[in-house]
This record gives sequence, C-alpha cells and structure tokens, in this order.
Amino acid sequence: MPSVQFRLNGTAIAVDADPDQMLLDVLRGRLGITGAHFGCGAGECGACHVIVGDRAMTSCDMPMWSVADKDVVTLEGLGTAEQPHPLQRAFIAEQAMQCGYCVSGILISAAALLKHNPSPTEAEVREALDRNLCRCGSHNRMVRAVLRAASEMAAS
Repeated sequence: MPSVQFRLNGTAIAVDADPDQMLLDVLRGRLGITGAHFGCGAGECGACHVIVGDRAMTSCDMPMWSVADKDVVTLEGLGTAEQPHPLQRAFIAEQAMQCGYCVSGILISAAALLKHNPSPTEAEVREALDRNLCRCGSHNRMVRAVLRAASEMAAS
C-alpha cells in the first residue's frame, strides 16, 4: 500500500493508505483523530470540515492523494484544554452549542474565515458558516461567538 505524506496539526506524518481512501476515514479510523464527524458523507453538511492549506474543506469526500504534502488542521489542532483557541473560548462563553455534533466543523470553518479575514462583518460570518448545517438552532449564538473571537484576537 502506498504511503501518503502530509502535515497533520503541524506534525509531518506518513500514512499507509489507499490514495483513493477518504481523508475522514483515515483520520477517524486509522489515526484516532475524531474531531471531524461523519455527517452526510456527500460533502453537504460540514460536520467533517478540516482546514487544508488555508481553506475549510469537507474530508468525507476528499481522497488521500489530494492532501499529499499539504497542511491539514483538525479541531484537535486548534487548541488544547489548557490553552483553547479563542474560537473555542468564545463558543463556550456564548453557549453556542447544544448537541455538539456540528460544532467541530463550524469551528474549523470559522478558523479558516478568521485566517483570511480577521475582522469579519456579521454577514461575512454568516456566509462562511453557510455550508455548515446545525439542527439545534444555535446559529445566532455561533455568529456572536465568531465575532467575539475575532474581537479578542484583534485585541491581543
């Protein structure tokens, strides 16, 4: 089986995997990285979002060959329990989650947005999160949390 080399959360790794196997399957099944969730399996819900390069991408329909020699960041790469990412702190402060299933993908989408646009408007946040489905109805809190994190990041 060929080896696919890429950087996962800042660490260079090589994974023996079928190049056509989906990144989400390798992350969860082979590497034990469970922040990205399986949702629809068709790249439509955003539960499986990871950052590839500097964009939020769906990992459920992304073959391993497409991440060769690239940077991949999962929820586990954003922050730690001891030092959470500003987005993670803001989501907790704004109580911007209920069941939590979609939140990792939303945090990834928000992190990719803030990487490109550190001072987004509410409309820009809503547009960036549009590809993420949440059935709990926490959208307004999530938008407030992203704006809060952007403000905190700008102040530091």
